[in-house]
Amino acid sequence: MTQKTVLNDTHRRFSAKMVDFGGWDMPLHYGSQIEEHHAVRRDCGMFDVSHMCAVDCRGPDARPFLLRLLANNVDKLKTPGKALYSAMLNETGGVVDDLIVYFVGEGDYRLVINAGTAAKDLAWMAARLAEWRLDATLTPRRDLAMIAVQGPNARARVWQALPETRAASEGLKPFFAVTVGDLFIASTGYTGEDGFEIALPAARAEVLWQALADLGVRPCGLGARDTLRLEAGMNLYGQDMDETVSPLDAGLAWTVDLAAPRDFVGKNALLAHGQRWQFLGLVLEDRGVLRAHQKVFAAQGEGEITSGTFSPTLQQSIALARLPSGVVPGDRVQVEIRDKRLTARVVRPLFVRHGASQLA
Repeated sequence: MTQKTVLNDTHRRFSAKMVDFGGWDMPLHYGSQIEEHHAVRRDCGMFDVSHMCAVDCRGPDARPFLLRLLANNVDKLKTPGKALYSAMLNETGGVVDDLIVYFVGEGDYRLVINAGTAAKDLAWMAARLAEWRLDATLTPRRDLAMIAVQGPNARARVWQALPETRAASEGLKPFFAVTVGDLFIASTGYTGEDGFEIALPAARAEVLWQALADLGVRPCGLGARDTLRLEAGMNLYGQDMDETVSPLDAGLAWTVDLAAPRDFVGKNALLAHGQRWQFLGLVLEDRGVLRAHQKVFAAQGEGEITSGTFSPTLQQSIALARLPSGVVPGDRVQVEIRDKRLTARVVRPLFVRHGASQLA
């Protein structure tokens, strides 16, 4: 049965085109995916991300549990509110899911996991907690809604809608969060723009959504969310990585702490196999559109596109790809599109940030 967020009726009232996304009935767009994309890059847009699952991890052994569970090191989280991006791995080093973990206080963490993998993730975490016999609890917070407000004017619009949050959130650096009453406001996002992700009681979500819309914040759907995240070089679980892909091969080596003496699930596999692929960006130099699963031919061998699209900001086709070792930014490769081989330039896997091209 398809699940619905608390804002489902609101989306329909705003004339959204609804689609199934990981078992959730979600808005694809509200009339124009391109206009929604540009709104986030140039002004401000909002996304219903209530399908994502917040999980509170609490107890005396919450930190030891997360130290063993995650590839990144939660010992880096020393200041309340600080957030960390990490992968949760299986024993073969594949990615069970990618997530954000927030340090609320000693023995108190909040994880935000992906919608389509939430049931699997919760079962995996519960099994590890039982196996290691640690004193901690995992509480899925389906009583919460989440709204992401993104764009150069996002903070100002949030403060207009929620003036009581300005004093506490104005000084938030990227990847921090603060609690204001029953609101959890994080300076995180999935667009490459400034803004907040706001977790709040589900009963308050419709009022906040309408207040933001009245201030000119444009509702945005999954279509714009995907083109924005790809321009920002951000991975999508199930496309750029999954349980068969190492984070080292998905461009996520920066989220893996192999130096600390702690053990974590998948560490031995990562040490044994190392990095086998380069994860880089492509910009198509011929006419066409780059898409997932297209083959890439380089002098060093074959690779594959994991995510591809036409970039509304750059007006070029771009992609993320796993490529053979030895391929470097600046190289030219061939991409097979409809039985033709077209030329693409290899770049760093970051195309647009804060509205500006990052291409050299």
